[in-house]
Amino acid sequence: MYANPLQECSVSAKPSRDLETFPNPKPGREYEISFECGEFTCLCPRTGQPDFATMTITYVPDRQCVELKSLKLYLWSYRDVGAFHEDVVNHILDDLVKACSPRRMTVEGDFFIRGGIHTVVTAKHP
Repeated sequence: MYANPLQECSVSAKPSRDLETFPNPKPGREYEISFECGEFTCLCPRTGQPDFATMTITYVPDRQCVELKSLKLYLWSYRDVGAFHEDVVNHILDDLVKACSPRRMTVEGDFFIRGGIHTVVTAKHP
């Protein structure tokens, strides 16, 4: 017998705005960390339609590194939020800088084509 493909999904993880960090294992060395999330979603604040993007985060840590599961749940928390592309990318940068105080950080939102327009928003710290 086949499993019912429409059965309810019980998910233990939930979207969260809590970003967790851990101590940088090599605080005396300058090195770069890069994350790519190809499944970022938020909502258009004008139409309520979903906007899809690849979010790329690149940073040089200082004393703290961003923990990946918390980053995933954090990015997931935007799924039902209405935000302009420019605002969401800058907000993500601000929250990440607040959480881990990196030496440098860049957040790039590469949004899928909407109405014939491809949008890429890049925000940098410092």
